[in-house]
Amino acid sequence: MKCHARFALLSVYCLSNLSAAAADEPARRVFRSSEFTRPVSTYSIVARDPSTGEMGVAVQSHWFSVGPIVPWAEAGVGAVATQSLVDPAYGPLGLDMMRMGRSAPDALASILAGDQGREVRQVAMIDASGKVAAHTGAKCIQPAGHVVDGEAQFSVQANLMANDRVWQAMAKAYREAKGDLADRMIAALEAAENEGGDIRGRQSAAILIVAAHPSGKPWIDRRFDLRVEDHPDPVKELRRLVQLQRAYLHMNAGDAAVEKGDHAAAAKEFETARRLAPHIVEIPFWQAVTMVNAGKLDEALPIFKEVFVKEPVWVELIPRLVHSELLPNDPELIQRIRACAAK
Repeated sequence: MKCHARFALLSVYCLSNLSAAAADEPARRVFRSSEFTRPVSTYSIVARDPSTGEMGVAVQSHWFSVGPIVPWAEAGVGAVATQSLVDPAYGPLGLDMMRMGRSAPDALASILAGDQGREVRQVAMIDASGKVAAHTGAKCIQPAGHVVDGEAQFSVQANLMANDRVWQAMAKAYREAKGDLADRMIAALEAAENEGGDIRGRQSAAILIVAAHPSGKPWIDRRFDLRVEDHPDPVKELRRLVQLQRAYLHMNAGDAAVEKGDHAAAAKEFETARRLAPHIVEIPFWQAVTMVNAGKLDEALPIFKEVFVKEPVWVELIPRLVHSELLPNDPELIQRIRACAAK
């Protein structure tokens, strides 16, 4: 991805403070004039899962750190991908409009109407109800195009590609892929690569997926917020990170189950986490700690032993956890745990 030298700035026209009547006017005062010297050339997908309501953006580009520029999403609001001669302001402004109740197609049309550079933009938006729209300006670097599928609730878009089959391949892959939203979105990225992808090659990738409804805690609402800043195969690395993120999500679910006293559910979640990331020794370590606090010392000891054999340094953490009140202040119990390292 090549990036422009200066991003366009939001004007003092702030949609978050507008009345509903003012928001109906085209966003003609949104963008100040700005100079662009390099295009953000890339391919991306915005999508909503009708079964869960989750929404997100996934992107790959031949440029360092595409993640802070192209993908934008907010739980209960929508998602935006902004690229080509990119103006990142489309992200927060599109979310502002959708948060105020504008549909994605309406929000995109309004912003485009106020942007003198719209013919060099490529943008896609989807809202919390699944309405989706995309725009590929006539002056985007070719091959460039998009596919909008309102029924399946997604849009794929690409510019400066190796050929004009890339975005069609992405759409086909997304429709046919199995798994959750993250799996299907990455399948679309992989299809783009298999079809030739960016004519210059590849460098960075990102995925941002948010919950259907806001919890008031954005760090929880972001189900996946992962970036590959610089890598010879960023899409492959992104899939690996998604798998790792799933492991930690299952760990969190296991902890939550323990808090509720549902130890059967907790055991299932912990085991799933270990299966997804068998190389991460810390996962079973904290699983064992949680089990001790749930009164299941005998079941935790074999897990501690497995951890201590692989990485003995974890033995040293046991007494420190007592000080932090993460393990009981019970010298006999602590000794039994530490003794696992000698067996």
